[in-house]
Amino acid sequence: MQQDKKEEKNDYYYPDRTPDYGGVRIGYQGLANYVSHNKFTIMGVALAAFITNSLFIYTKFSLTGLSDLQSRLQVAVKELRAQDHDTDMYLIFTLGASLVLLALFIITIYLSRRERTVYLVDFTTFRCPDDLKVSHDFFMQHTRNVGFFDEAAIDFQEKLIYKTGLGNETYLPPGIMSEPPNICMETAREEAIMVLSGCMDDLFARTGLKPEEIDILIVNCSLFNPTPSMAAMIMNKYRMRSDTLSYNLSGMGCSASVVSIDLAKHLLQVKRNSTAVVLSTENITQNWYRGSERSMLVSNTLFRVGGAAILLSNRSKDSWRAKYKLFASVRVTKAGSDRAYNAVYQLEDDKMIKGVRLAPGKELLTVVGDALKTNLSVLGPMVLPWSEQIKFFANYCARKLMPKKKIPMYTPDFKKAFNHFCIHAGGRAVIDGLEQNFHLTPYDVEPSRATLYRYGNTSSSSIWYELNFIELQHKVKKGEKVWQLAFGSGFKCNSAVWVALRDIN
Repeated sequence: MQQDKKEEKNDYYYPDRTPDYGGVRIGYQGLANYVSHNKFTIMGVALAAFITNSLFIYTKFSLTGLSDLQSRLQVAVKELRAQDHDTDMYLIFTLGASLVLLALFIITIYLSRRERTVYLVDFTTFRCPDDLKVSHDFFMQHTRNVGFFDEAAIDFQEKLIYKTGLGNETYLPPGIMSEPPNICMETAREEAIMVLSGCMDDLFARTGLKPEEIDILIVNCSLFNPTPSMAAMIMNKYRMRSDTLSYNLSGMGCSASVVSIDLAKHLLQVKRNSTAVVLSTENITQNWYRGSERSMLVSNTLFRVGGAAILLSNRSKDSWRAKYKLFASVRVTKAGSDRAYNAVYQLEDDKMIKGVRLAPGKELLTVVGDALKTNLSVLGPMVLPWSEQIKFFANYCARKLMPKKKIPMYTPDFKKAFNHFCIHAGGRAVIDGLEQNFHLTPYDVEPSRATLYRYGNTSSSSIWYELNFIELQHKVKKGEKVWQLAFGSGFKCNSAVWVALRDIN
């Protein structure tokens, strides 16, 4: 009996299995990566050793002779000139090899420090099945039938739904659409898989990418954070490699997709010949507010199901098929201000019902404007032509030198910097405000209004629905710049600027 237990214990701690040589392969690959990332250091050491050795041979270099090194070199050269031809050739060869190594060393340092181009190969957006479409009438009838809301909450949502700018063909997840609603963890996971796998499958089909070719995976979803993470969920579904770098971003709000793009950009600077996939979505199932606080009911009428998958690469072989290259990315977070920090805030109401509270309209727009101003102060010098920068500087000086004249602040013409605008479809008021302040035309903001009308506020993925609309309706020509602008909790204002590498129809 004791012998059987002992054998069972040994089997548990020392299971019989065939050795996994994959770990050995990864170990050698890690050594290769170390050599690749530190090649200029290794070459520098080799070059220094080579030159030191040459000096020792030709000058009989010693620590005591450091002061008269120059004279020793001159004497050595004279002696070598007086010697036979073979010695001269050896000297020439040694000096030539030293120069070649020095040139290689300089070139390697330059290439290692140069910023690598990040290509946007392609992207896809998710479109729900037609049976999940929600009209205004259906939304209100369903809101009445579920029994969560009192009459005041129902009336408030009915007034809002017709003013939000949403159309009659947006989508809600199956868990909310069912009667009675099923808003458990399992249905939230089903929504996540439905959206993210739908985006991924389309991306694989359009690009020919295979799951095992993905080197970096970044998933952003603010309000649904299961364990294991959504990034692990995708890796499990598609059986990705164990050395794939995966990241799961939460709580970053509607600007999280630009945060993910910026993270991927920095990772692609240090990981050579790699591909990165960014998945952006928001999970609605467990975040349908069921209380009566007006500031928390607004999200029910705005947010809808959506998602996007973006393939990025720093491989030179992808440059010929890529749609865009990343020109600039700017992130701003105003969390140091209490007003900005509390503008979009998840909490429980007095009945312990969880939801997201939005600041009142004017206060929220003030926070948006402050974050936008900071973002543009960084982005402007990167993208604006000199003529606009000079006008802005002259206006700034005039306002400082002549404060009594109350000279209005000059707003640069960003239409001279960008050809297309993807303004986050957060709501009609946000789009109206930016259209007015930037002096944009209805044509410029059409992608944002069309996305809000057709899909609703899909959170971080909305800027990709807008870019998809631009490609289909406005067309994009080679060399044109696209500006993606998004706002999120924190409060954040993030920008990404893309340059088209070819005509996109």
